[in-house]
Amino acid sequence: MTVFMTRSGAVSGRTSPRDPGVAVLRGIPYAAPPFGADRFRAPRPAAAWDGVRTCTDFGPVAPQSAQLPGAPAWSPGEEDILSLNIWTPAHEGDELPVLVWIHGGAYVFGSSAQPDFDGTALAGHGLVVVTLNYRLGFEGFGHVPPARGMDPCPDNRGLLDQIAALEWVRDNIAAFGGAAGNVTVAGQSSGATSVACLMATDRARGLFRRAIAHSAVNACASPGSAALTTAEVAVAAGVPATRDGLLSASPAALVEASDAVAEGYRRDSGSGPRHYDPAIYGPVAGVDTLPLDPLTACATGSARAVDLLVCHAVEEYWLLDAVGSSAKVTTEGQLALFAADHGLSPALLDAYRALLPGAPVLDLYLAVYGDLLFGEYSSRLAEAHARAGGRAFLSRFARQRGGGGERVRAWHCADIPFAFGNVGEEPCHFLVGGPPGEADRALAQRMVRAWAGFAASGDPGWPPVTPDAGGPVRIWDTGEPSGSDSRGRWDAFRAPWRAAGLPLLAP
Repeated sequence: MTVFMTRSGAVSGRTSPRDPGVAVLRGIPYAAPPFGADRFRAPRPAAAWDGVRTCTDFGPVAPQSAQLPGAPAWSPGEEDILSLNIWTPAHEGDELPVLVWIHGGAYVFGSSAQPDFDGTALAGHGLVVVTLNYRLGFEGFGHVPPARGMDPCPDNRGLLDQIAALEWVRDNIAAFGGAAGNVTVAGQSSGATSVACLMATDRARGLFRRAIAHSAVNACASPGSAALTTAEVAVAAGVPATRDGLLSASPAALVEASDAVAEGYRRDSGSGPRHYDPAIYGPVAGVDTLPLDPLTACATGSARAVDLLVCHAVEEYWLLDAVGSSAKVTTEGQLALFAADHGLSPALLDAYRALLPGAPVLDLYLAVYGDLLFGEYSSRLAEAHARAGGRAFLSRFARQRGGGGERVRAWHCADIPFAFGNVGEEPCHFLVGGPPGEADRALAQRMVRAWAGFAASGDPGWPPVTPDAGGPVRIWDTGEPSGSDSRGRWDAFRAPWRAAGLPLLAP
């Protein structure tokens, strides 16, 4: 196996079992363990090592209570969580484009070890693929109050981890055949909003030239809402809401306390917006590490030098209902309360009733909530970027599948196994409705080519959004690729938002 030399030491991995031309290295530390004296601090460089470090296993995941299919669980005491993984078809001296992937998971769960994030297929199309772990939950996104005489603990530590990983790529990726000047950062869900946040912060400037955001989430915390969350989590953990009090609680205790706070909102139908989807953490906008929320920042043109590729699924929120993470809204009274809690007008609900005639209340709720959180927000990111002088491309994932008498919708996360070329992996079958057929494999090939083309040259295969929010929208489906949906079925759902406006949400 080839040995690669990083600035911290030599590493080796193994050949991908799916492609003998691709080398895979897992669990390379890009920063020091963020615990002990470094807990709640900005990431520090990883320590150097002697000899050749064997990197064949994924690194430990960040503290969390979830365990996703095919991925490892977090074990208390595992601290070397800031690691990354590389799939490369190249050798030192090559200059291949690099794609850096940031996983989603509502900022509280997930890891780079999920089977749908295997980079072999993308590497086979000429990319060096990097995936990474970063701090989640309170460790990564909880606000730590300042203490007199002490350096402040920065907000958005998870974003700072992502920046540290991108700096590691800048400094080391040439050893793996990657071009440090041709980096695309990509993510889905909270990972996509992380990408948008990286576009909005000066600290990440120059670390990437392109960005891919699938299903970006309309959810950035304000300093006030972040402070409120800290107070609630501290009460649940039984510690003072101070720097010392929070440091006295173990990472496991803060995970448990965070889950308890979220569950409280889930059970209380009168608790406002958090009741419907109790994700209590998110990037904090309006602070030193993130001065503006991503949508506002895109509109200023501060990231116009970065090419942006946006995608969202057309039935995003049906997945959250299917896995039981969303409140059930089944009556007109509940739907009216949901709209009032989120500042949505009755006219917007009426527009959705007209677009979905005869639909049950639950379907109306899922359609509106999915567009509020993901679809409309994602589309506006692309349009704001284009109006500010940037190049932006917009696409929608519309692939559905019948089977067993039950339709598999074009829902949240279903697009990612296609874009990575991993639809055949068994842990992905729930998302895509079972083993793929030939049409599914062909769709995956088209999406992989689009990502590879965009990462290589900024061209995914269709024209960009124009400043007047026109231009074609690529529709990903198992039929022939369609160029424009500007007057099609799915674009009709955007008209009510143009009339009503889109409220920006804070977790």
